[in-house]
Amino acid sequence: MKTVIISQARMTSTRLPGKILKEVLGKPLLEYQLERLRRVANADAVVIATTVNPADDPVAELCGRLGAPCFRGPENDVLARYYHAAREHGADTVVRVTSDCPLIDPAVVAAVIGKFKREPRQFDYVANVLVRTYPRGMDTEVFSMQALAEAHREATLPAHREHVTPFIHSQPARYRLSNVENDTDCSRYRWTVDTPEDFDLISKIIAAVWPARPEFTLADCLTAYRDHPEWLAINSHIEQKKV
Repeated sequence: MKTVIISQARMTSTRLPGKILKEVLGKPLLEYQLERLRRVANADAVVIATTVNPADDPVAELCGRLGAPCFRGPENDVLARYYHAAREHGADTVVRVTSDCPLIDPAVVAAVIGKFKREPRQFDYVANVLVRTYPRGMDTEVFSMQALAEAHREATLPAHREHVTPFIHSQPARYRLSNVENDTDCSRYRWTVDTPEDFDLISKIIAAVWPARPEFTLADCLTAYRDHPEWLAINSHIEQKKV
């Protein structure tokens, strides 16, 4: 059973174009995420799924420099991009993350994968987003290749094609769903990068934790955040895009 993490990445974000290659301490955000995803112990591969748009050539070039597999597919049909990336890399279990989450904790990803794998065929989809208790930016979804193939074959709504998993998790009568929750509710924290304010906050967190501990954890980020309560105001007014 091959488990493949697929991170969707593109340069043409509407609110902060080029965000995934913006640098903190001389390193692009996508490189931070790749380093962290490669430490997920119970995954077999990490693939960057970008688009055929020439604007995303720099993403492919970074992957080449870092030795990371890169799949290029449709820009707007992200579901098709995921399906073909997963099929090309022989995935049985697919792990979906997004490239605007450079602080994602390998242990959090591993915990969601672990619940999916613990009871084979008990679940079709396990995530930590059905009930939010982790900071936004730790989002992890794990699902079977069969469920992904069915979604790719059957989904017709634009929101289902763009956001990959709603076709699956919106059908609890068809797909067996489960959620992983944090010990404490940290859902008020926004650690994803979609706006200049988000980037400002993430830059501060990385600068506070990475130099002393490159393999920093969710707990390290929470400690830094709580040491700087003024950070909460940086992006607390930002609203997440609706699916």
